[in-house]
Amino acid sequence: MYALTLTAELNGVTNLRPKDTTDSPFWYTFTVQCTSCRETHGNPIAVSRFETNELSGSRGEANFVWKCKNCKRESSCSIKTAPKAYEQTEPPKQQPIIEFDCRGLEFTSFSPEGEWLADGIESNTKFEGIDSLTEGEWFDYDEKAGDEVSIKDLKWNIKRA
Repeated sequence: MYALTLTAELNGVTNLRPKDTTDSPFWYTFTVQCTSCRETHGNPIAVSRFETNELSGSRGEANFVWKCKNCKRESSCSIKTAPKAYEQTEPPKQQPIIEFDCRGLEFTSFSPEGEWLADGIESNTKFEGIDSLTEGEWFDYDEKAGDEVSIKDLKWNIKRA
């Protein structure tokens, strides 16, 4: 089992999480590497926890099934948990966002493409449509709290859970 973790500086907001529902699934974007031949796939891949694909030879299903172009081995990955919200802490702490089980492949990097949500700490304002995390930061203004809010210094990590 592996976990995608995040360390980030949140100012005025908490509960940062991907918008990931059956009506609006989040596509987690990773760079993938074969664990057999160590070949890295040239393009990023996207995985949804709501989509399943058949494994060859009727061995079940997984959220992502991939055949390495180099060694021809089939590999798979399944997301095992719903995303956990990243809570604001001082100083920022590494926290798990999702956990996944990989067979024959490894995710080597993550790109936070897609829509993210957060809540105002003081005001409970719901911030939706946060889609600039790929740039490494996000800034907005919380009308209820009368203050600027931000997300910056994002550090994504993939590690054994």
